[in-house]
Amino acid sequence: MFFSIIIPLYNRPQEINELLESLTHQTYLQFEVLVIEDGSTADAKTVVEGYSNRLDISYYVKPNEGQGFARNYGFAKAKGDYFVVFDSDCLIPPDYLNTVKNYLYSHPLDAYGGPDGAAASFTPVQKAISYSMTSPFTTGGIRGNKKGIGQFHPRSFNMGISRQVWEKTGGFIITRLGEDIEYSIRIHKMGFKIGLIADAVVFHKRRTSFVQFFKQLHFFGRARINIYKFFPGELKLVHFFPASFTLFLLFTIITNVIKTPLTYLCNIILTIFTLLIFFHSLISNKSVKVAFLSIIAAFTQLTAYGLGFIQDLWKRVILKKS
Repeated sequence: MFFSIIIPLYNRPQEINELLESLTHQTYLQFEVLVIEDGSTADAKTVVEGYSNRLDISYYVKPNEGQGFARNYGFAKAKGDYFVVFDSDCLIPPDYLNTVKNYLYSHPLDAYGGPDGAAASFTPVQKAISYSMTSPFTTGGIRGNKKGIGQFHPRSFNMGISRQVWEKTGGFIITRLGEDIEYSIRIHKMGFKIGLIADAVVFHKRRTSFVQFFKQLHFFGRARINIYKFFPGELKLVHFFPASFTLFLLFTIITNVIKTPLTYLCNIILTIFTLLIFFHSLISNKSVKVAFLSIIAAFTQLTAYGLGFIQDLWKRVILKKS
């Protein structure tokens, strides 16, 4: 099995350097790497050229259209039997491709996704953000969890498709705002077999500050409504949780200001939720600092996603604006 690794890139030369370095340590060597520079002003040409004698690597430059169409560009150039997509802020463990290859031989899949986690080298903030994005108390276990809710949808930070899927689907039809989930749903609806390879883990750096994290998750909340416009049936009850949490948090703040009979109950509920996050993160990360930061990350994630979700639900669904 020959893999084509597709990496869209926009103004992140340092990130691609760390990602490519991790790929040089793969134990399975039947793969090529395609880096698609999507109209960057700070390009990574010099960085990529530095790996020309260590990887089977190609570098392409195209006008900026967003990550979805940059991946399509890579698919069209790829030579592999199977296309693997990574985000540029990932680090890939040495046994990743070997794990995927062995799984696909024993459990054939047309498309797959894998989990993400935090590497030991990550900062405490990055570890807290990673915890928040994978915690059962924030995402409900829908991101790379064997016991996740509903149909599993691979995400673009760690996903793969067969050449047949690319040829039949034509790739991404939107380039941002939930493009990977839309593509995963469409692959499933066309009858292809999708699955989770639980051991195909990547280390996902995500954002380095809570401000950046807030902006990213606000975008994710808006993206869920964008997916709803394509597939109304894919909007599940679990997707309303961040918005409900955001409204509950606002209500709790108001009750504490005006002192209503519900103030005590709201504070108790919020305290229990906060303690659950703290102790679960403490057990998972074995760090008091990361556990405290996980509370900030979780509240940031839920409120940012919730606000983005509410914003576009009101604008695009209730008011029916474009």
